[in-house]
Amino acid sequence: MSVSDISGAATPPTVLTLLGRFTLHVSLQDIYVPPTAQRLLTYLALHTQGVPREDAACLLWPDLPRVRAAASLRSVLWRISRRSDQQALVDLRPTRLSISSHVQVDLHTATRYAASLANDPQDDVPGTDIPGLLCEDLLPAWCDDWLTDAREHFHQTRLYALEAVSRHHRRQGRMCTALMYAMTAVAAEPLRESAHREVTAVHLAEGNTAEALRHFELYRGRLRNELGLSPSTGFRRMLAPYLGRPLDAHAS
Repeated sequence: MSVSDISGAATPPTVLTLLGRFTLHVSLQDIYVPPTAQRLLTYLALHTQGVPREDAACLLWPDLPRVRAAASLRSVLWRISRRSDQQALVDLRPTRLSISSHVQVDLHTATRYAASLANDPQDDVPGTDIPGLLCEDLLPAWCDDWLTDAREHFHQTRLYALEAVSRHHRRQGRMCTALMYAMTAVAAEPLRESAHREVTAVHLAEGNTAEALRHFELYRGRLRNELGLSPSTGFRRMLAPYLGRPLDAHAS
């Protein structure tokens, strides 16, 4: 919901982007945020219920004594407060910090969107374009350990959503759109068999048997070269009518 000013006009939203790369837009302007402040805002965005000040200070300055870490945190909070010309980016409480409720975080929007799609949607879903929210992972270039669980959670959620939406479009006969979603899942996780199965299913549904077999062979070769494994029996059974030889022979 947008914030209204005294005149009743809608105030442009404050948007924090964490998918792909960190950006902060305030009043439609791209705002520079120093690296330490980026990490604080990201940490708070991942913990929607807020975090103790001491935890935030220890996370960002683990090598400093508590008093100095707390002082550094206060300094960063002051710098963050200068980045917004409208409302505070951080809700400050005596012992806890949280991201302000008016800040729109793309990770939160994408997680809700992906979760709504992941259960094999029956209602209509976006058609022609792959939503940008499903194309990027959470700050993939950052190496912070505290990001690992949240990054993996969103990564898996968006993969399930991409595959579910591809199945939905395939069943509705929208093959081009189905293929785009399936290939986006493959690009995100090149060894994920369920994504490759969906690409293959789209080719078969279109009657493009040669494309389906070619894609299977590409996946089989990559899986063997990188992991020393073979595609599952289920995947091979899917193509058995077109292979012209027993499954066991093809598995070798």
